[in-house]
Amino acid sequence: GLDRGSKSQISTFSSFVSTVTQKKEAAENRSSPAHLALPNIRNVRDLPPICLDVRQKQRMSMDALPSEVKVPALPEPTLPSQPKSVKDFEEDLEKAESTGNWKTVHAFYITTFDSFPELNAAFKKDATASFNTIEDSGVNADLVNAVFDALLNTPQDIQKSVLKGIINSLLREWKGTQIQLPLSTWDDTTFSQFQESIQHPLLASGQQAYTRPRTKDDLRAYFILLQNPQFNITSTYVIYAHLLRQIATLVEADHHFLVHWLKKLSQKKFKQLVERLLQFVSLRLFPAKPEEFPPLTKCSWWIPSASKVLALLNTANNLIHPPLIPYTDFYNSTLDHIDLMEEYHTWQSFGNSHRFSFCQYPFVISIAAKKIIIQRDSEQQMISIARQSLVDKVSRRQRPDMNMLFLNMKVRRTHLVSDSLDELTRKRADLKKKLKVTFVGEAGLDMGGLTKEWFLLLIRQIFHPDYGMFTYHKDSNCHWFSSFKCDNYSEFRLVGILMGLAVYNSITLDIRFPPCCYKKLLSPPIVPSDQNTPVGICGVTIDDLCQIMPELAHGLKELLSYEGNVEEDFYSTFQVFQEEFGIIKSYNLKPGGDKIPVTNQNRREYVQLYTDFLLNKSIYKQFAAFYCGFHSVCASNALMLLRPEEVEILVCGSPELDMHALQRSTQYDGYAKTDPTIRYFWDVVLGFPLDLQKKLLHFTTGSDRVPVGGMADLNFKISKNETSTNWLPVAHTCFNQLCLPPYKSKKDLKQKLIIGISNSEGFGLE
Repeated sequence: GLDRGSKSQISTFSSFVSTVTQKKEAAENRSSPAHLALPNIRNVRDLPPICLDVRQKQRMSMDALPSEVKVPALPEPTLPSQPKSVKDFEEDLEKAESTGNWKTVHAFYITTFDSFPELNAAFKKDATASFNTIEDSGVNADLVNAVFDALLNTPQDIQKSVLKGIINSLLREWKGTQIQLPLSTWDDTTFSQFQESIQHPLLASGQQAYTRPRTKDDLRAYFILLQNPQFNITSTYVIYAHLLRQIATLVEADHHFLVHWLKKLSQKKFKQLVERLLQFVSLRLFPAKPEEFPPLTKCSWWIPSASKVLALLNTANNLIHPPLIPYTDFYNSTLDHIDLMEEYHTWQSFGNSHRFSFCQYPFVISIAAKKIIIQRDSEQQMISIARQSLVDKVSRRQRPDMNMLFLNMKVRRTHLVSDSLDELTRKRADLKKKLKVTFVGEAGLDMGGLTKEWFLLLIRQIFHPDYGMFTYHKDSNCHWFSSFKCDNYSEFRLVGILMGLAVYNSITLDIRFPPCCYKKLLSPPIVPSDQNTPVGICGVTIDDLCQIMPELAHGLKELLSYEGNVEEDFYSTFQVFQEEFGIIKSYNLKPGGDKIPVTNQNRREYVQLYTDFLLNKSIYKQFAAFYCGFHSVCASNALMLLRPEEVEILVCGSPELDMHALQRSTQYDGYAKTDPTIRYFWDVVLGFPLDLQKKLLHFTTGSDRVPVGGMADLNFKISKNETSTNWLPVAHTCFNQLCLPPYKSKKDLKQKLIIGISNSEGFGLE
């Protein structure tokens, strides 16, 4: 928590207030002295939370609010009259640069940043309009950009004036604060005293300082100040932190407005805001010069405030399709170097309480860091279950067997699916133990290769079109669940278990499910205690359908945009037909659907119901079994930290290839990396187009994707194959090993390698 402050600290703050008062009296001959009303001292751990509860999967809910403000609208204050166009400002700037006389520009900056009303007077597009909508902030974005783009190139006294003005503005917004010190009376001593005193627990003590209702002009001022590039500089972080705190502690209705205004920023400006906040958090965690910042115990609210503002930006980004920036741009790689499990256990123990944890804001945690959390959490569960098995054996006075510490699978190659299903059903209590596979009748110790081979063979068999469980859609290059009805859906549960085991045992699977599948897999992220609660049902759109059945989605879009008479020209009803084992079956999309025609008025409802039928209702039992299988292995709160895209990367790996990284991490057996054959190999591979590089990866590892940890996690090995150079390369996919004959020329190696990787059957297993 925050320290309550020593006597010397109070003396320093008192001297600052005294200095402010004296300078104000000297500048303005007023009868009443400046007065600062201080909020009550509170311990930071007693404050209301300013973070979100990921447990409820409502990381930000402002987008669900109606457009109207949910708090009484306050009358907008009368704005000072200070109109200036972009052209006027640029002319003043050009004149100052050519003459060296910055008086006019300085006066503009001093006046503009002195208060929230002045900010609105300068940057509001129309001073007489209220702009009380989420659609338009009313801010002249071109002028804001011009003013901030020029700021860092102005003389230092102008830049200091802007910071002093922001300090004044923030102090005025403090509840009960009456300081309104003209900037002309500020000097460097006063400025440094503010920097020190604003850290004092009396001012940094709590959120009650920001509880007065806000006008839209206040929100506009925050919106503008947040874009100030001066906050890239660490010396301004004390001021930046207080700005962030005031924004973080606004009511949800005000956040709703800010979110919608933020999403209207340009991609460049939006990314700058995100990067600035991430840098602020990183440098607060690991300062290059610790003396630059107050002690962490006295400003423990800095990082929670910045995280909350990042959450607003993340929500704004998610409201746009496509988003302004990739979700990975919110990752803070600095967090990879903190105690992630402590963060996770804090979140597990306290949830959405007064204890901050980065797990409350999972969008800033990288997929690599999340994988570490999930793996360690799974390891702890594996150890706990194995220990309990050992204790049970000892308590029954039975001799302990090391096999009890593992999930031991014994399967026949000729009955792979049925044996695997039987074993997993019989040993469902052991699913969270370390996996070991034995093929009946074959000698061999599973050091990882047999486990991977079991996964590869099983996935290949289950996803074969003849097996009938999944339909392969060639146009989208993905599989989807067959809607055929059957008596037993246990094999779909098996596929779910396989995916869960792959995550827990760090195996990358060559599975082609669309993104919608992973969204459904996290709906909800924790299995409900009530078995009657539907699972695997999520909101779907025509865009989700387009990722699976693009031709059908295109036809439905044509229906939505059709300008003629839909009812007469299409002659369709709210009834759809599906072929099942050669029999055409009909399904009503709504009660009495076969008698309800599709018209221009209800065609959107038809498209939505049809999409929901295809992606949710028609495959509910299949997907529910798949969902339960996955969560029977991955029943962990850590799943709530993941986006659907991140689940896909954990299961299938990343599509981003870095062959230079693969070259750096490759091991050699029988070759040295300086041998001619190896040099030829990398010259050829690095020159391959992306499709051939993916084929090479698929040929040697069984998947054309990269594990979360990167190429180094593949443990890729090139071995010398002492055979004729007329032979093609051979791959052992279970060990990520390429056996390469000693080809004498680059041309010969390239020719043989392309033939080998382009004509390998199935998974290239040997």
